[in-house]
Amino acid sequence: MLKGPIPSHVEPRQLAERSVTLEGELPLERLERLSDSLEDDQGAVRTNLSFERDEQRTVVIRSRLDVDVKMICQRCLEPVVLPIHSECVYAVVNEGANTQHLPKGYDVLEVGEDPLDLLALVEDELLLALPIVPLHDPEVCQPPMAPDEDVAESTENEVKRSNPFSVLAQLKRDPNV
Repeated sequence: MLKGPIPSHVEPRQLAERSVTLEGELPLERLERLSDSLEDDQGAVRTNLSFERDEQRTVVIRSRLDVDVKMICQRCLEPVVLPIHSECVYAVVNEGANTQHLPKGYDVLEVGEDPLDLLALVEDELLLALPIVPLHDPEVCQPPMAPDEDVAESTENEVKRSNPFSVLAQLKRDPNV
């Protein structure tokens, strides 16, 4: 196991031959696309990436990521800190390779001759793990309430409309129809 800074690019096939595990922290500020979705980029991603070969001799990357991110709660519009956890298992294959033989549960990762951009892989995984709508727990916050004056005005301005289905309800009650 190698502890320390996570390299930005790696050769997954070489690391798998040696069964290397990379463990360390990756500053959020290095993940620009992810930082755009966050309130701030303070903090670090706790990263564990294991490179190995499975029983079919396929290069496999087991990824485990944990980070606390600060986003804007869409209910109260205040900052909320959310724990993000992601685990993935990637099968590294050559570009254009047939993937029918791979066991279920593997995400396919096509890697050519160039080194694998590990930062982009981690960033993609975290972007997929972010909540679509960040929210505090319902006990913590409530949606902002409109002032009483606005509520009174809106009820005065509402037009009284009849229910278009009231005719159907009347027909249902009338046995002669």
